[in-house]
Amino acid sequence: MKIVVVSDTHIPKRAKELPQPRLRKLKTTDRIIHAGDWQTIDVFHQLSAFAPVDGVFGNVDREDIKKIMPEKKIITIKGWKIGIFHGHGDRKTTEKRAIEALYGEVDCVVFGHSHIPYLRYVKKTLLFNPGSPTDKRKNPFYSFGIFTIYDTIRAEHVFSSEI
Repeated sequence: MKIVVVSDTHIPKRAKELPQPRLRKLKTTDRIIHAGDWQTIDVFHQLSAFAPVDGVFGNVDREDIKKIMPEKKIITIKGWKIGIFHGHGDRKTTEKRAIEALYGEVDCVVFGHSHIPYLRYVKKTLLFNPGSPTDKRKNPFYSFGIFTIYDTIRAEHVFSSEI
């Protein structure tokens, strides 16, 4: 099973729409995870045309998104529990807030907020931030993630220098 993982799309503030190179990857995905900061419900509708979408709201999302997206969510895919949480909040780092929100309940925590691509294990829990496909901030590349799930979760980042 292939899952495209995105966060911090910030559309239309950072881009008018999802970049075409990222849309091409969606044509072959089985599912999509979005870790918040959609900024417009149009992104949800656009992604839903490709595959089922699981997501949460982020700190810049409006009420229309908060009505259909929770603050955190746990999904199970092929026996693996994946937690989704944007990562915003007070004090501590984004990583620490994401760990505290879901650690111990899941095999994998997907988070966003920082726009920094991140892949690390804390004991047996995978922590994954896909970065942002539209707002790289000080990072050298735009990014998103792909999970390939069979008997394990294989996580990777996909980087692009162009939006």
